[in-house]
Amino acid sequence: MLPQPPPFETHVVDNQPPPFAERDLWQDDLALQQCVQREGADAFAAALQHYGVLAGGELYRIGFDANRQRPLLRTHDAQGNRIDTVDFHPAYHRLMASAKTRGVAGLSWRSPQPGAHVARAALSYLHSQAEAGTSCPLTMTHAAVPVLRQEPALAEWADKAAAPFYDARDLPIGDKPGITVGMGMTEKQGGSDVRSNSTLATPLAGEGEYSLVGHKWFFSAPMSDGWLVLAQAPGGLSCFLMPRRLACGRRNNFHLMRLKDKLGDWANASSEVEFCGAWARRVGEEGRGVATIIEMVMLTRLDCMLGSAAQMRMALAQALHHARHRRSFGKLLVEHPLMANVLSDLAIESEAATTLAMHVARAVDRAPQDAHEAAFARIATAIGKFWICKRAPGFVNEAQECLGGAGYVEESMLPRLYRQAPLNSIWEGSGNVQCLDVLRALQREPETRVALQAELQQVAGRSDVYDQSLQALLGRLQGAELLQADARTLVVDIAVMLQAAMLLRADSPLAQAFVCSRLRRSQAVYGQLQADTPFADILARALPMAAAAGAA
Repeated sequence: MLPQPPPFETHVVDNQPPPFAERDLWQDDLALQQCVQREGADAFAAALQHYGVLAGGELYRIGFDANRQRPLLRTHDAQGNRIDTVDFHPAYHRLMASAKTRGVAGLSWRSPQPGAHVARAALSYLHSQAEAGTSCPLTMTHAAVPVLRQEPALAEWADKAAAPFYDARDLPIGDKPGITVGMGMTEKQGGSDVRSNSTLATPLAGEGEYSLVGHKWFFSAPMSDGWLVLAQAPGGLSCFLMPRRLACGRRNNFHLMRLKDKLGDWANASSEVEFCGAWARRVGEEGRGVATIIEMVMLTRLDCMLGSAAQMRMALAQALHHARHRRSFGKLLVEHPLMANVLSDLAIESEAATTLAMHVARAVDRAPQDAHEAAFARIATAIGKFWICKRAPGFVNEAQECLGGAGYVEESMLPRLYRQAPLNSIWEGSGNVQCLDVLRALQREPETRVALQAELQQVAGRSDVYDQSLQALLGRLQGAELLQADARTLVVDIAVMLQAAMLLRADSPLAQAFVCSRLRRSQAVYGQLQADTPFADILARALPMAAAAGAA
């Protein structure tokens, strides 16, 4: 006879899901696999599968550690010398090393074959699911490469930014096999209005060399090896590369004032900085600073889309994993029709976000050789950045509700995802900035309107509901006047139509459900799908049952 527990023992663990990890984030994600194949990156599938295992295992685990201990600024050493150093948890460096060595920041540039940008986007998407904070310096390093390549004198910087090496040591770049690059654009008085920047760049004797004096209110990734910054030169607002260490080994003349106390993004450090005669090299022409960094802006906007889509995907996986193991009122949560409706609606939204983001990555990949793709990438990055990033916070909160109170405590990943979710809609231009950019492109760059219409018209005839919405939208796009006050309404409608078009083109089994639920009526909350929607099929696609079993 088995011994009975003492009568006062109340802590019997029952009706709890198994741990979420270990899992293969690539193998779990049928939509991502199909996107990669469809958008021309199937040659990289083996590397993506390898990273999916790593991201869903070790990187997922240590992501909690990297966020638990936040970065610490040390302005001076014990002897009183200025050092301006940020200390990170070792997990942060492990995350950065794993990503950098496997191409999250450089695959596009080191393997410039067709599909490389798509594969790099998929790597970033997988990495962001495990730990989104490190995605910030990885994104900026990746996006800085084409800017650095504009100046032959900065070839070493470009090559080492793309190199598959992570070296956290505070050394001149000549002593390091790989580097990271940050950026400093925002100032107190201007925010998104970078043309009002007051940081001054004074020419020095050397060709293209300047001294910078000023303050940056948001200085990203302060332990980078260098930063692309904007400052006012005699010829106007210009772009500069400011290194941390000069070639002689001396620390450059800048002071880190403080680290930002942020809502989320805890693993990553952001700072305020003063330039005190810091040495910098001009990139591009004087007075052409915004034009010089515009490609960097487009690439970082793409990563905002990917990051938000990744957070949505991880939140969905967490919610579905929980619902397949937790019981209530005699059934598994996922067996209750209303919960199945909510989860299915989340699955549809997640796949739509991923599909649009990866299609934009294809446009970026093909832009140098294809004028249509270049025009589409130009406008679609702003459209997708606005919409997908706007959808993320509400999506993650809905996933939290699927877990109830368990989704609100830090043992779950969902509180971290929720804190992180608003970031991408703010970073690299908030919602109004994106909508104004879309209007500007439609009004001043007619090729973007033509490209957008072509993308939308490719799937005409596949759905009556889609066709009706398409005709109405085309009429608005061809109108003589696009009003600023209506910009958000227009961009939302374009974004949802683009997502519908991408799903229809992909022959996704979720396409018709998306069209019927998003184009027929406005969707106030998730869980409003028609009762005859095939919930079980949608959820089986969202997270295969074998993966959902976890450690059970």
